[in-house]
Parts: sequence; C-alpha cells; structure tokens
Amino acid sequence: MSQSADGLIAHVATRLSATQPRNALDRQALGRLADGIAGMIDWAEGGLKGAPKFPNAPFMTTLWLSWLQTGNTTHRDAVLFSLRKMLAGGIYDHVGGGLCRYSTDAEWTVPHFEKMLYDNAQLLRMANWAYATSLDELFRIRIEETIAWLSREMRTETQAFASSLDAHSDGEEGLFYTWSKDEITETLQTDVTTFAGHYSLSAPAGWEGKPILRQSDEQSEREVADYPAVADLKTRLLAGRASRIRPGRDDKILTDWNGLLITALAECGRSFGRSDWIDLAAKGFAGILATAETGRLPHSVLGDRKLFPALSTDYAAMITAATALFEATNDTGYIDIARTLAEQLERWHADADHTGYFLSASDSSDVPIRIRGDVDEAIPSATGQIIEALVRLATATGDIALHEKALVIAEHALGRAGQQTYGQVGIVNSCALALDPLKLVVVEDPDQQSLVAVANRNPDPRRIDIAVGLGGTAPSLPGDVLPSTDKPGAYLCMAQSCLPPVSEPGELAKLLRPKMT
Repeated sequence: MSQSADGLIAHVATRLSATQPRNALDRQALGRLADGIAGMIDWAEGGLKGAPKFPNAPFMTTLWLSWLQTGNTTHRDAVLFSLRKMLAGGIYDHVGGGLCRYSTDAEWTVPHFEKMLYDNAQLLRMANWAYATSLDELFRIRIEETIAWLSREMRTETQAFASSLDAHSDGEEGLFYTWSKDEITETLQTDVTTFAGHYSLSAPAGWEGKPILRQSDEQSEREVADYPAVADLKTRLLAGRASRIRPGRDDKILTDWNGLLITALAECGRSFGRSDWIDLAAKGFAGILATAETGRLPHSVLGDRKLFPALSTDYAAMITAATALFEATNDTGYIDIARTLAEQLERWHADADHTGYFLSASDSSDVPIRIRGDVDEAIPSATGQIIEALVRLATATGDIALHEKALVIAEHALGRAGQQTYGQVGIVNSCALALDPLKLVVVEDPDQQSLVAVANRNPDPRRIDIAVGLGGTAPSLPGDVLPSTDKPGAYLCMAQSCLPPVSEPGELAKLLRPKMT
C-alpha cells in the first residue's frame, strides 16, 4: 500500500512539474477574456449573475485592464457599476467601514459577516482606480472609512495586520453589525429621521437576525451629498455598538495578505496625498520584515509562533509592496529589499528549467507534491502575482534581463493554463502587464511637485512612477536615453519606446488618462 501511494505521488508530481509548451503572449487575449466576463455581469445588481455574490477582484481586474488597453467603456462601466452596488449594499459595513466576505443573495444585502484582510486590500486598490477615473465621491468615502477601520481594528502590536474578523459574536452571526429600529432610535434620538433618509433597515426573507443596514441608489447619492452630517451619525452609531460583544479577531499575520494591503495603502496614500496612509503601509512592511529569520520570510506569524518557510505568494506580494513603497517614498532602499526578496524566490521556489515557480519551497518537509499555484482563489494565483511582481520590479529598475525572465515565465504559465482560462485570470492579467509595462519618470523640484501630483492622481496598474529632483540622477530610459534633469519634464515610456517629454500638468494629465471609445 505504501509503495503504491509513493508511486502515485511520484507520478502526479512528475506531471505537475513537467514543463509545458510555451504560448506566445497575445495582446488580444485580455480583451477576449474580458468580453466573456462582461457577459456574466449582472447589470441589475452588479457583480456576477446569481448568488452567492463575491467581490471577485481577479475578474474585475481583467475588465479594468481591458478598458485601459482597448478603451472598451463597457468593461470599465461593469467595474464601476459593480463597485457602487456592493459599496451601497449590506456586504459593506456602513457604520465601521470594510467589506464582508460575500453576499448570500444576489442583491448584496445579507453578507457572510466575516471580514477578510485580502478582500479589503483588493477593494481599496480597485476603489482607488475607480475614483481616479470617475471622481465619484462614494469611492473616496469608502476608501477613507475602510482604511480607518483597518487602522483602528486590524493592526497588531508589530504594526502588521491581522487576517480577519469573525462573522459571529455572542454565538450569533452578524449580531455585532445589525440593528433593530429601536436601537437606531435610542442611539440617534431626534436624528433618526435624517438617518432614515440615507439608510434602510433590510430583513429579507430567510434572514433571522436583526435588520441589516444598506442603501438604495438614491440613498447612496444623498449620503455623498450630505456626508459631513451622515458621518457624524455614523460616529455616534460606532460609539453605540462599541459596547457590544465584539467578533473574534484572527491575529494570525499572513505575509501575502499583508503584502496586498501594503500595496493598496501605498497607492491610496499617493492618490489622496495622505502621508499617514503611506506611513501605515511602511510600518506594516517593516513589521513583516522583522519576522524574517536568516533572510527568509515566514508564511504566517501568530504570537511567538512562526510558520516557515514562506510560500511563493508571500515573496511575490512583498516584492510588489516594496515597489509600491518605492514609488510612494522615492526611497531606493525598498528596491534593494525587493531585489533580495526576488533572489529568495528564485533560490527556494524556481523549477529546474527556470520556467516558473512552485508554491512551496524546495525544503518544505511537509509537502508531498509541489504545485505551481496557477489557479486563482479570492486573490490572484501565485503565478499571476509572481509575474506581476517581477514585471513591476524590472520596470522600476530598468533590468531588461529580469523583464525577459518574466516574459518566459508568463509564456509557460499560459501554456499550462490550457482551457482553464476563467480559473486562471490572474495569469492572463499579469501577462498583459508583462506585454505592455509603462514607466513614467518625472523630473521636478521636490518643493513644486505639480507633475508628480498629476501622476499620483492618475493611478494605472500597468505603470511604475519614478520621481527625480532637479539636478538629480535620473534612471536610464529604454534605448539607454538619459532624461534631462536640468528642467522639469515627464517622460512616459511603454516597453522599449518613449513619448516626447511634457512639462505642463495639463499635458501630463491628458497623456495619462485612458482613451475612450
């Protein structure tokens, strides 16, 4: 029996580790995939058709990248519509901020009340893109509320972030988050009528708990228009529910989930000019690095217990986080850290042919079969995250060899993907980034920064931004061209070609905003 099991494991491991044919990267692949996803969109309620409804960040990212690449506004609108619907629905915690894991129904009303770090990290990143494009204040408000919740309730003693909050408190799901009409009235007194104009108490068929706060489209619009007054009412409700029994917090610190959040915080901090959010990201990053031993990251930390070795997702997420912090702070030390993490990824996770990476490390003693990690879950797959991380690092550093390596990995990942496209959209998304990476170098007086501000207000997941002071040392652009640093200018490059520099903020804004169809 033991020999048969060993033989089966060896056979499966050989099949999983075998090098698959390379598929040439195709610029039309992203648009085709996005067309298929757009056909699944629920244009009445947002998200994908049917129930339960998950945020499904990898699918939303496909649509967003397709819009940026092709100008297809249907793909953009599917994301904006879906975000608006879920951020007005019961899946969002309207009192304390943050998104729950999923909705049990097709209208985003009754959530599974568990709050996951990875969902909120991806929400922040997408809402940041959405706000920059639409200037819809709803997205700004929800970003601010969610980051406030993360800072208030999810930070650990190390400044890294805990994994999740439970759905249950005092033995009942959602008890902490739901409200009876009497509780609202007791808390808000004479202001309850004002609150009712912006929120509804919903108790759909089959739900046995207290009603759930949610909004209609009209109520959501009114909240945005009257937000200072509504924010005061929310503050009072937040104080009122502070006396309730809290849901349990999973204090486990997961390296990859923290990496996702650090990236989102750094990007939002840049977009909104919030140095405190960037500082929150930097402290979280330092907290994760402090858990490393002998140069290697753990996968998780709980109190004094560390689970080694890290997974490839941990290295990928932290490489991307380091690059995002470099963009936000202009501190090249983050690039040095990213390079070191990439070396660790290569040493412990690369396959023998150097055409991809395994999820587990080569010295993991408790893994009978090493898989690639090609399939998405609620977050992009390990392979998708690795390709994105290497592309972003290569773009930031101008390392052509690293970018070529990322292309090889991407081609082999597509070869393995076969017909499982909808389960591996993270790979397709990252392949699009590998094909057309953007690099923006801004030369400007650090005390002026009008061009940098334009770049910050126009985030693009395909782009790496590098700020250089007047008279400073600028990175080499494609073709070994050195930008002039004796006068302000912004240089936008795609792959191996660059556009003529622009020096006026309005010109740069026009250059960075996506073309419409």
